[in-house]
Parts: sequence; structure tokens; C-alpha cells
Amino acid sequence: MLIGVTVAAVVVVVGAALLVTGLGGDDDSTAAAGSSTAATSAAATPTPGPGAERAGQTTTAGSCTYTYDAQGSSGTFAVDAPPAGNLPTGTAGETIATSAGDIGVTLDFDGPGVCASASFASLASQGFFDNTVCHRLTTSDGLKVLQCGDPSGTGTGGPGYSFPTAVAGTETYGRGVLAMANSGQGTDGSQFFLVYGDSQLPASYTVFGSIDEAGLGVLDQVAAAGVADGSQDGAPATPVTITAVTPTA
Repeated sequence: MLIGVTVAAVVVVVGAALLVTGLGGDDDSTAAAGSSTAATSAAATPTPGPGAERAGQTTTAGSCTYTYDAQGSSGTFAVDAPPAGNLPTGTAGETIATSAGDIGVTLDFDGPGVCASASFASLASQGFFDNTVCHRLTTSDGLKVLQCGDPSGTGTGGPGYSFPTAVAGTETYGRGVLAMANSGQGTDGSQFFLVYGDSQLPASYTVFGSIDEAGLGVLDQVAAAGVADGSQDGAPATPVTITAVTPTA
């Protein structure tokens, strides 16, 4: 999922989409930033993870509906979707502490990405992102993103639930955008991508926040080191492990 919950992959447009997909979470890889790791995945059916027994159950928080899936959490423990009730409004800061440096982000609870913001904050509070790797870096002229949010590190994992993609059709993915990866509309999960350079992606990925200048500096350094295998899409040469995601003081 490039970006997706299965964010499957965010490949450059799908690649980017991969970002989306691959970026996504559960990934579908390919080219866009929305997929998860682009294709890392494809053949084997994964063993269901923790929480798979809740498949088909839903939780409604505000106007957001989260649906549990049969894949379950790709982490070592089950996580819950945001609890029923009202969602926050306004914005909220989160610090993504990584082995490469801290990346500050601002979550938007007033825009179309409110469901993604609520999910990200909830997963962070449950420790879902702790000790997970950012599995995909893209460095082509048309796609400049770092994709994270999959504890399995394969680009095919997610939190065990998904929620609808929220796009108006006018989204752009410029430097500083924080967006969800997916493997297709309606498959947003836990995979997200951080845009460090203007990226040419279709308006298919939920935008739910922004990245601060210090965080962009960290991403620039990671991008400058390139992709581990010398290509323009793959694991970053400078490993990026998220150690914790916490509310900004």
C-alpha cells in the first residue's frame, strides 16, 4: 500500500499509489505513493494476526466508520479503532520519534481527513507504531515520499481494520503533506506517507495533516542517502525506525 492501510503501495503514482497502496498499508504496490510497498507482496496469504476474530465488526466515531478485517493486526498485539463518541476538532501535534531524528506532524481534525487523523492518534496512543520501520523511500522526480506505518515492514500490513478514503478530487501532494497510503479506495488503515518533495499523484490518497520544517529536514537527510539497493523505490539506505509517536507538548 503506498500509502494505505493497506496502503499498499505508493509507487509513483501508483507507485505513488503504492504509496498509497504500498504506502498504504495494506499495500498494493505499485507505483504510486499510496500503496504500500509496492509490491512486496503478493502471493502468499498472510496468517491472520491478533484481532482477526473481530472481522466484520464496526465501530462508529463521529461520522467515521471503521471496519475490522480478517487479516488482523500486523503487529504483535491487537489494536482498537477509535472508540465510539465525538471526535476532536481543530488540530493536534504529534512527534514521530525515529532513529533518524524527530518528525513533527500536525493532524487536521476539521478537514476531510478527520477519520485518518483520529485513527493515527488512536494507534499512536496504543503504541502500534512503536519500534516499526519505515519500509519504503521513493526518490524519483515525480514521487518523493517516505512510507511508514506497517509493523510487518512488508508494505502489506495494517491495524486489523480499515476506513473510507476521503478525497475531494482536488488534492495535491506537495512537500510537507502527510497522507494515507492505500491499496484502493476505502482501504485506508495504518500506512501513511510523508511527502518531502512535490509528488505527482492522483487525488486518491487521504490528506490528514502536515509535516513541520524540522521533520522535513530529517526526511531530506534520509532522502539524500538514497535507497538501499541503489534504485529509486525501496528500503531507505538510512534505516528509519519509529521508536514512539507521542502528542507534542
